[in-house]
Amino acid sequence: MGLIYNLCWNLAGFAARDFFRLQIHGQENIIEDGPALLAMNHQSFLDPPLGSICCHRQIHFLARKTLFDIPYLGKLLRHLNVIGVDRDGADMSALKSVIRLVRDGGCTIIFPEGTRSRDGQLQPAKAGVGLVIAKTLAPVVPMRVFGAFDAFPRGRKFPRRVPISVVIGKPLRFTKADVAGDPREVYQRLSEQVMARIAVLRLP
Repeated sequence: MGLIYNLCWNLAGFAARDFFRLQIHGQENIIEDGPALLAMNHQSFLDPPLGSICCHRQIHFLARKTLFDIPYLGKLLRHLNVIGVDRDGADMSALKSVIRLVRDGGCTIIFPEGTRSRDGQLQPAKAGVGLVIAKTLAPVVPMRVFGAFDAFPRGRKFPRRVPISVVIGKPLRFTKADVAGDPREVYQRLSEQVMARIAVLRLP
């Protein structure tokens, strides 16, 4: 890990355990080496750091491009492996960057729902994660966060001290046969498969 990434990773871990009493279940399912996608439900701004501290490898993130325009924050995000996404439409350049880094053996957190939930409930999957799967055949680790919405929902300025847990499921693995067919249908079907696997994860 880079120095700044490592520092932020350790600070995030300390804050999550001390402030949110973070519990991680199924950490043995994380893929710590080689290409991988961490597919997580999206409840709040806390989700990316929560997902990152579930594994010990350096990972990449997607975030809206406008964050890079904020003084100092933009420079920090680059050190944290954040890839800017244009939220006004389908940002193929960002998806191509993700595909390239995964093919090179990297790992990224991706949110099949595309955006944060407005009510804390799971949302329908969008096709983006399916596209990345089809182009890389990377294994997908399903992850579900509980409590992050109560701690830091949309519209709240500061998080509340609420217990948070992350449940990690066994990796999904795909073959060329799984991605054969009409691309649009394939991408959506794969995304829905991943979302369905996230949905069945429960707290022990």
